Amino acid sequence: MADHLKVLSAFQFAPKSLSILREAAGTDVECIPNNEELAARLYEAEVLCAYSLPGNWRELAPHLRWLQVAGAGVDNLRASGILHTDGRVLVTTAVGVNASVIGEYVFGSILMFNRNWSEMVRLQDRHVWPLSANWYRLGGRELTAQTLGIVGLGSIGRRVAQLGRAFGMRVLATRRSAKLADTDEAVDQLFPQADLLLMLRQCDYVVLAVPLTAETDGLIGEAELRVMPSHSYLVNVARGRVIQQKALIRALREGWIRGAGLDVVEDEPLASESPL
Repeated sequence: MADHLKVLSAFQFAPKSLSILREAAGTDVECIPNNEELAARLYEAEVLCAYSLPGNWRELAPHLRWLQVAGAGVDNLRASGILHTDGRVLVTTAVGVNASVIGEYVFGSILMFNRNWSEMVRLQDRHVWPLSANWYRLGGRELTAQTLGIVGLGSIGRRVAQLGRAFGMRVLATRRSAKLADTDEAVDQLFPQADLLLMLRQCDYVVLAVPLTAETDGLIGEAELRVMPSHSYLVNVARGRVIQQKALIRALREGWIRGAGLDVVEDEPLASESPL
């Protein structure tokens, strides 16, 4: 990379990582986490690392040649038009970079639900120490021999599958490109997306790990929630709009499923008056 290229980052890298980046780029890499300062400096940028772009990026960053997205998804960039610049601006993602931490979130959520740890913490705050797990509904299921369904067998889905197997779970998954009778060594059974309902009805736990596209917008609605077992738990680490939120609220209120762990919702941050 030529020395004259101007590289800016909205993401604050650790000093060690920044040193590696500067050596690899052969030029300086400036980290500007302040949004107002970054917007004022975009005119200089030829290479930019960021989560998103303002709608008027063409005026703010006329010299931009490469956008490195600091995550896996690009759905928040569609409205900006940068994905349709006929190659004038290269857009790359960091697919897989968050697989480990999101995998930990998924099982943290599942274990917290399974053992009712949120209630344990509330009891601890009150200095209440139950003598039996049956008190305050603290007893839970073991994960061994339970069925985990993963909607979207990408890098995150594969990490979740790996952790599920470590817990002794039976692991199922859908993949958009899968065909009938396809297999994958990461899971016990692979389903085409068209067989989503067939998979969901077998699952004790379901994890959503698909990108937000026209096909996955509203993917999980009433039909999907109703076929899931009433004891099942749904975890969404994809995008909020992958679930039809009104249907989910009804499912939780009426007991179609037992619970949900939501890393994302339709409108963020979640409104204080939301039933969720």
